Amino acid sequence: MRRFRKTPTGTTATKTMQTRIDALEEIYQAFELETAPYRSGAACESGCAFCCRDAGRIDCTTLEGLRIRDRIRKMPRPRQLGLKKALKRDMQKREAGLPSPCPFLMKNNACMIYPARPFACRRIYSLHRCTHDHPPLISRQVMAIAENTIAALQRLDDNGYSAHLSYILHMLDTPRFLATYRAGDFKPEEIMAFGKTHRVAINRMVVTPSASPPT
Repeated sequence: MRRFRKTPTGTTATKTMQTRIDALEEIYQAFELETAPYRSGAACESGCAFCCRDAGRIDCTTLEGLRIRDRIRKMPRPRQLGLKKALKRDMQKREAGLPSPCPFLMKNNACMIYPARPFACRRIYSLHRCTHDHPPLISRQVMAIAENTIAALQRLDDNGYSAHLSYILHMLDTPRFLATYRAGDFKPEEIMAFGKTHRVAINRMVVTPSASPPT
């Protein structure tokens, strides 16, 4: 039987979690650096928000979700309550198979969590102006580098999961799951039923040994 590594608990686990959160930025920056030559002609500009309004599945890892959750908890109480409702609506629409704009998109088309946005948002750009008839145009090189980056993020989040953003945040709002995850433990049975119905991936089960992080 395969034995899974456990991360130390208590204070050590807290320090390790923060180290992993810090490592997210290193992975993001490596992607930006490696893809810069292919993204120089991007048509994206502030206020476009095409991908945010017509978003498909916005995947993120549990670690990215934890970083976003911590950012939400620092917002004014009224905004937190508004986001809670928006995330619930998004989750209900996604469960019904209906399109839903990103719950973090503001009325001025700005992102409410831009510095902490997940990689699913960071990887998207387009070489032309997007419309419903002309979806984002991305170079094959960037798509390939992005796949390696996703694998690196999943390896970093070894005891976590990957799923649509509002699903991950819902899981992190469950006290039992949050305690297990923050302690560095791995108990997939806690999310088994929800995971099956919401297409939640177990990170350590989907990352192949041959995948390598971006350099």
